[in-house]
Amino acid sequence: MEPIWRAAGLPTSALADITLTGSDPVLRSSFALGTAAQVTLAAAALAATQIGAQRNGLRQQVRVDMRHAALECACGFTIDGRTPQLWDHLAGLYECGDGRWVRLHTNFAHHRDGVLRLLGLPVGAGTPRESVAAALRERQAFEFEDAAATVGLVVAAVRTFDEWDAHPQSAAIAAQTLVEIEKIGDAPQLSWPALPLDARPLHGLRVLDLTRILAGPVGGRTLSAYGAEVMLVNSPTLPNIEAIIDTSRGKLSALADLRGAQGRDGLRAVLRDAHVFVQGYRPGALAELGFAPADLATVRPGIVVVSLSAYGEIGPWGSRRGFDSLVQSATGFNDAEARAAASTQPQAFPVQLLDMATGFLIAFGAQVALLRQRVEGGSWQVRVSLARTGQWLRELGRVAHGIDAPQADSTGLMETTPSGYGELTAMRHAAEFSHTPARWARPSVPPGTHPLAWPLP
Repeated sequence: MEPIWRAAGLPTSALADITLTGSDPVLRSSFALGTAAQVTLAAAALAATQIGAQRNGLRQQVRVDMRHAALECACGFTIDGRTPQLWDHLAGLYECGDGRWVRLHTNFAHHRDGVLRLLGLPVGAGTPRESVAAALRERQAFEFEDAAATVGLVVAAVRTFDEWDAHPQSAAIAAQTLVEIEKIGDAPQLSWPALPLDARPLHGLRVLDLTRILAGPVGGRTLSAYGAEVMLVNSPTLPNIEAIIDTSRGKLSALADLRGAQGRDGLRAVLRDAHVFVQGYRPGALAELGFAPADLATVRPGIVVVSLSAYGEIGPWGSRRGFDSLVQSATGFNDAEARAAASTQPQAFPVQLLDMATGFLIAFGAQVALLRQRVEGGSWQVRVSLARTGQWLRELGRVAHGIDAPQADSTGLMETTPSGYGELTAMRHAAEFSHTPARWARPSVPPGTHPLAWPLP
């Protein structure tokens, strides 16, 4: 954790306030997934205590157990006793005619139907997996990956680490820091509301969360656990998956159609009172609608803008769509895990670790930028990407015999609460604060439950 903390310019004396327990392996993987989960979550939690101490002088101790942090990344939950189906039946790995593999992400109907059209198959949920497999045996992996990207679909060919390291996008990512934080404009220091001693560190700070799948929502959910007022803003025309039930805990949930003037005006209105703006759309997509970081800083001088991407925003894949599972495939992890397991088929992580760790880094980076804004003024941008988080995970090294580790169990770590979807049983947040426990004060609710407006104080 210390390298991440030092790189952000935070005081090393604060590291005395964090206690990390446990050791890898806690998940079935040859990579240090438990360490990655624990370190990124702990960094976010400790950064919250720095904000709290600056606001009211209260210095807190924080404890993060590795098993708890790793299992928070498993995203396991039930609603009214039912375990949601988070994956479409066509999603996953397929062998192509050249003996290489590709991974399809078809959780959204438009992505599924686009892949089916590209393969010359009937569109719709009824297409059998066997038909997709047969069609892909007539294609070459890299050719199909490029063809899918050209039409905005989400497909990744499975590479080895050596192949990824030789790819020009790998070089572009290597030139970036894990959490990029830069000042993007002049602005006065923003005032923060008073913080009572019994309030969580981010109480009264407002966050706009324009994200959907999984890293961005986790970042917003984490900030909410530390007391921020987080408003999830969904488009009424874009689909979601059932993971939103879990990742919406603690948040207001509003709708805004940014393709229309009314939706754009509504977003600008709430932006004027926000401290943080988190977005996970394809690089450049919000800029096309008038919400580039510079535009946001014009509307709200002093804003902290956090941008999430799959492969970074520069390089030949800088505008390419992607999800955790695809980034694992493209950057070599699926191949490496297969080799560790002596498997002839690519093998994924047991959890969406790139998403989750990046989500915690979103919360961390946002808070570091808030601290800088408070001291220096200015508007700030934070950038994170799934692929850069993956490079950092590689740097943590491999775990001997980790691929054979028994799966950790979640006994004693779950909580059951009412929600707008039904009775939700899900993981408690893994960071334990000495004075103001992390919690979600609002229940998870469906998109559009709340108006696009901040509640009165």
